Amino acid sequence: MSVLLNLNLLSLRPKRKVKCYNRYFINGHIFHTENYGHGRKTYNNRICVKGSTSNEFKVEYYCNLEKVIELQYHRK
Repeated sequence: MSVLLNLNLLSLRPKRKVKCYNRYFINGHIFHTENYGHGRKTYNNRICVKGSTSNEFKVEYYCNLEKVIELQYHRK
């Protein structure tokens, strides 16, 4: 698919149906929501999102994982 087509599909907004999870596995790491992981011996519920401000300053946002929501987008 071309980049332009992908951008057009993203502009249609996600579908109304979403999936919610208590944990997520990505790049060899498992993340649990804070409530799901509470009381377990070890769990990972802290995440970091890297971004930039309108002034192009690099920033990092840290928080506890509360929900994992999978959005589904339209396809052609």
